[in-house]
Amino acid sequence: MSAGTERMSPVDAAWLRMDRATNLMMIVGVIVFDGPVDFACFRRAIEERFLAFPRFRCRPAAGPVTAHWEPDPDFDLDQHLRRIALPAPAGQAELEDLVSGLAGSDFDRRRPLWQYHFVENFAGGTAVILRIHHCYADGIAMVRVFLSLTDQEPGRSKAVAGPLPARRSRSWLGRLGIPGAGLLDEALAGGTEWLVRATELTRNPAQAGELARHALGIATELARVAALPDDPPTRFRGPLGARKSAAWTEPLPLWEVKAVARTLGCTVNDLLLSSAAGALGGYLRDHGENTDNLVLRAAVPVNLRDPTAAATLGNHFGLVFLDLPVGIRNPLERAFAVHTAMAALKNSYQPVLTLGLMAALGLLPETVESAAIDLLSTKASLVATNVPGPQEPVWLAGSRISRLIFWVPQSGAIGLGISILSYAGQVQFGLIADHKRVPDPTAVTARFRAEFEKLVLALLLGPLPPDAPVLSPRARPSPARRRGAPSRRLARRRRPSGTA
Repeated sequence: MSAGTERMSPVDAAWLRMDRATNLMMIVGVIVFDGPVDFACFRRAIEERFLAFPRFRCRPAAGPVTAHWEPDPDFDLDQHLRRIALPAPAGQAELEDLVSGLAGSDFDRRRPLWQYHFVENFAGGTAVILRIHHCYADGIAMVRVFLSLTDQEPGRSKAVAGPLPARRSRSWLGRLGIPGAGLLDEALAGGTEWLVRATELTRNPAQAGELARHALGIATELARVAALPDDPPTRFRGPLGARKSAAWTEPLPLWEVKAVARTLGCTVNDLLLSSAAGALGGYLRDHGENTDNLVLRAAVPVNLRDPTAAATLGNHFGLVFLDLPVGIRNPLERAFAVHTAMAALKNSYQPVLTLGLMAALGLLPETVESAAIDLLSTKASLVATNVPGPQEPVWLAGSRISRLIFWVPQSGAIGLGISILSYAGQVQFGLIADHKRVPDPTAVTARFRAEFEKLVLALLLGPLPPDAPVLSPRARPSPARRRGAPSRRLARRRRPSGTA
């Protein structure tokens, strides 16, 4: 390697080589501001804070097996920061069209693989679209990077963030309570010597016990994942094209989702994924598909970062394959089914197994990785992720951010992604799909809130017919009444046997 280059981790290298013309490994986000933003102030924030991370001045370079980061000798911020105006009426539909087009457009591979699009006329204010390749960072890392750009109060600038540390502290994964995580942490500590390091663990008496305890569980999980049948054929699966379709919803109040979750004894994630499953099932039925007893599998990322350690770039998450009961129309029954499925995965080795698999694939020839991704992508119909954002409003370039939205990439033959992001007391759904599979994404996103409201009504009034209409906003109980203690009827309702 030449001077200034840095070897890429095996996991990040695997993400770099996962690109296909039909599925680019690109994270896309939208930042919506309360009003107009001064472009010069925004540019200064990117230059002083975003570029404080040296990685963003580097471009990835892939070799036959390994990959590395190399500084762009001709780096020019203006190539990564573009000003653009939407056509009239410059509303959500026009911004969704722009996001859809950018999500299917590749980067200039001669430069670092990220770009900001400054939309100066969205809804009378400003929006910013960020595109970045997944090899730079996962969703959790990008949220931390984003926070380094922002201020908690207008006009009060924080100190410029320093670069994220390149290495993690060892032996922390075991503290997450995920089986086999500590073993994988030690194995991954060797970087591209992952296989050698894994072999050394078997000779280390201190680690031999952990290896023995977890080897059977990991082997069993590997066999279980390999034996998973292909996901059922629906309109969500099929040939993919290069065109993407993106959409998002009006946000849900987070306090309301938390209140319902507490009443049911479920998690917020259970209820949000259940609402998504209901929306997908309704969309399929609207297109004439039979969803009776239909279960679709979602690949769900699981964060494997140490919550107490400093932030790092790169990818450090595993995946679990979650059953989504899209065929269950009763919202209560569906929520409990998702809760049960999530609880069954709580002690699964799948997150550690898939992270280790990605590290191994990053050390193998690209043809081997491609074949493995093809195999894994037949096991799921969608990717579904939930990332926690700032709990309080934040400011960027002196302007308050009103909404945050993002979309996850899909790999292999998967053509559908659902993203959930919480920010400032609200929960935001985003959906991105291959245009051949879902040409009308707003027909899906329009159902997310309706499915959650059906669940609330089922709690208040008892089970409803599956196609019962939901209350209009004008007919909903007042916030003061909704924030009150659950009714006696709700308190008597049986909860599931466990919580996730």
